[in-house]
Amino acid sequence: MSEQDTFTQLPLQMDPQTKAISSIGPSSRALTAELEALNNMHRSLLTLDTPFGFPPPPVPVHPKRSAMVTKFRDSGNDHFKKGKFPDAIKHYTLGLQAALSRPLWEPGQLCREEVTGLYSNRAQAHMGLRNWPQGAVDAEASVEAKKMGNAKAWWRRGKCLIEMGRLEEAKVWVKRGLEIESGEKDLMELMREIERRAGRAE
Repeated sequence: MSEQDTFTQLPLQMDPQTKAISSIGPSSRALTAELEALNNMHRSLLTLDTPFGFPPPPVPVHPKRSAMVTKFRDSGNDHFKKGKFPDAIKHYTLGLQAALSRPLWEPGQLCREEVTGLYSNRAQAHMGLRNWPQGAVDAEASVEAKKMGNAKAWWRRGKCLIEMGRLEEAKVWVKRGLEIESGEKDLMELMREIERRAGRAE
């Protein structure tokens, strides 16, 4: 049986003043080295110029990243208004990459709000190029990030599905959207369009 298979409880003590850990009685060279490293780390933390000797928490939101996301979104919007849909898609994509690479300690709600708008806008840019499948995927991603208060994304995926001839799927999707965005006029009109097209197909 190796040493790794055996658990041995070692007699340790802590100095009440310095909080240093030491072994009671004889100890191995490996244990002495481990305790020395632990005590050195403790002493170095105490020298930090922070409250209670702990490192400060990371900045909740990095302002430069937020500014970068906003800049890419605004640039995408400008290109979209000029009908430059490929350039709009490029800038929305860069904005998404910046938003989705936020560190885990930053508020998740902030990231969700950013990607909701960027995915929805990129869906609209794809629709401008008649890239219906890509538009449908982006609109769905926007809805996944934020279901309520996101009627544009619900509408955009529904419209893409209609244009692809997937009327049954579009009907189910728009119905779900209306359950969440009750009475939303554009979604209600889209449902009527689906019903008209379905009627002509029969």
